[in-house]
Amino acid sequence: MEQTRTTPYSGTRADLHEALGRILAERWTCRQFLPDPVPRATVGRLLELAQRTPSWCNTQPWHVHITEGDATRRLREGLLEHVRDGNPAVPDFPFPARYTGVYRQRRRDCGVQLYGSLGIAKGDQEGTLRQLLRNFELFDAPHVAIVTTEADLGVYGAVDCGLYIDTFLLAAHSLGLAAAPQAALASYAPFLRDHLGIPDHRRVVAGVSFGHPDTDHPVNSFRTARENPENAVTWHTDA
Repeated sequence: MEQTRTTPYSGTRADLHEALGRILAERWTCRQFLPDPVPRATVGRLLELAQRTPSWCNTQPWHVHITEGDATRRLREGLLEHVRDGNPAVPDFPFPARYTGVYRQRRRDCGVQLYGSLGIAKGDQEGTLRQLLRNFELFDAPHVAIVTTEADLGVYGAVDCGLYIDTFLLAAHSLGLAAAPQAALASYAPFLRDHLGIPDHRRVVAGVSFGHPDTDHPVNSFRTARENPENAVTWHTDA
């Protein structure tokens, strides 16, 4: 098996810490892209970085289907038609059963920011549906990555793929690109499996639309907040 390797970093640990901090602080979910394709060499650099993702026993369970050019157009048109025809959502992994408490509030806050940026008022069902369908139009991105895992690896394969998606997002930002992780795409796993020729032993985890951001579009104007780390950690210490 061919292995990818990295050269030792010559800077200081403080430089590494600052660089990672900036990427994490600056990265955002893009919901409107420019049509310009990303050069294949740049995508290759992105994939090299993403491949460094750690995984359980180094299984590296991800396999990614990436579209460009007419392949993106065909996927966008086919998926949108599939959804509009009323086909049911059939994800390979169960979606959340419900959102309660702080999780519901965070989800609501994100929705308020999203729809507010577009001037979609609460109760505007037509506007809400229109924005929902934008997921299946890939937000006009020139590329989408469909991330899959081996079925036999179960939930832990999916967890490893989640780590891969995170690295993919951070790597894209480091290269001046933008991306949108989309569980919505995975909700139509049978369509993706048929359209892209994904084997039956693979499970669709999520999609990531990516490309160059349209920074002038209002939907890209807001940023979500993060919880104080103190509220996400329980310390256990000696008595």
